[in-house]
Amino acid sequence: MYIIAGLFLTLSLCAPSCDFSKEPMPPFKGEIKDGGETESGLWHEKAYETYQKVEQFYGNQWGLYNENYPKAKGDGDASFLWPYDGMVSALANLNRLGYNVDYAAKVEKYEMYRSNPGVAAYSSGAGGYGERYFDDNSIVGINLVEAYNQLQKPEYLTRCADIVKFLRTGLDNTFGGGLWWCEQLINMPDKSSEGSNKPACANGFAQWFLLGYYEICPEAEKAGVLELAQSLYDWVYSTLRDTDNVYVNDKGADGKIHSTKWAYNSAAMIVAGQRLYHITGQQHYLDEAIATADAAYNYFVRPRGTLPLSYPLNDPWFTVKLIHAYIELIPDHAAAAGYVETFVSNLKRAWLNGRQTNGLWYEDWTGVSNVDRDCSLLMQAAALDALSTVALYKNEHKEAAE
Repeated sequence: MYIIAGLFLTLSLCAPSCDFSKEPMPPFKGEIKDGGETESGLWHEKAYETYQKVEQFYGNQWGLYNENYPKAKGDGDASFLWPYDGMVSALANLNRLGYNVDYAAKVEKYEMYRSNPGVAAYSSGAGGYGERYFDDNSIVGINLVEAYNQLQKPEYLTRCADIVKFLRTGLDNTFGGGLWWCEQLINMPDKSSEGSNKPACANGFAQWFLLGYYEICPEAEKAGVLELAQSLYDWVYSTLRDTDNVYVNDKGADGKIHSTKWAYNSAAMIVAGQRLYHITGQQHYLDEAIATADAAYNYFVRPRGTLPLSYPLNDPWFTVKLIHAYIELIPDHAAAAGYVETFVSNLKRAWLNGRQTNGLWYEDWTGVSNVDRDCSLLMQAAALDALSTVALYKNEHKEAAE
């Protein structure tokens, strides 16, 4: 186990996945600069330029990243797991694009977050410090599946199998099934406001991971992995789907539904529905994925200022996950290509308007400063993921441009 000196923030301060964001922003009424089309240069070049800025301002001596730039009071020696996940996702894209970004080394650095009390899993803080979240671990699993597909290292399969074991520890029959959010907050009704809940993020990203792992796992594991994914799908679909087919956030341990809607929750259910359709051949899964894809676009995308259509101006990491889902859905739902193109149009303007003078990104890609949140590594990871995802979507490659 690696040990990193320094203190890591506790649950009340750490900004974990389901609590990081504000309420969805109302329609934007200010002035948005009209940047028009992106200037010359390919998307993969813009992605690599952003990567260099992140390495310059956030990289640290551990081969990890700092949580904020500049470092904030109370920051530990490395970022929390969630923004590191965001960086590994983006680095996977850059590796596919042909850039040398030490991808294998960054995947291996996940082990600096691993802890072994009981079932091995990944903690929220480096050095194995902090709570262990079921959504965080599933996102690690998604990235390990991608790493295996690119690098074919068998140890990634072993680590994925460990994550499946950890997920099973977060299951019970409270409210008819589903995963809890945090290992340390399982079924504590008096702590519902502190995160004792069964959220769409934990259950949705678990499906995203499990259905990716299903394709590469040993044959002996396939039936159990698929059964778990289907059970989680059924629970989220019946418990957290609103009447408009967009998913709400969670059901608290006190039994209350928290109805805020975030783009990444619907994204995970789109991916799960489509993958379950292709694995099982059951049409209802695809129909449900398409219904949520259309509904999420109608819910989250609307006119803002001079932008005729815009994705939310806050929490870009959430939006990028929805774009991943749309890209995957295109072969089965042609309308999803239009949803992606709206995002590409937003990103073109964002390249011109949404960056600070040092090349780092604002949270709000129209260029409105939110100083505290702009400092977060997660905001930079989201921008890097967006640029590199669009580069892959446009079938760019570094070598082809040379």
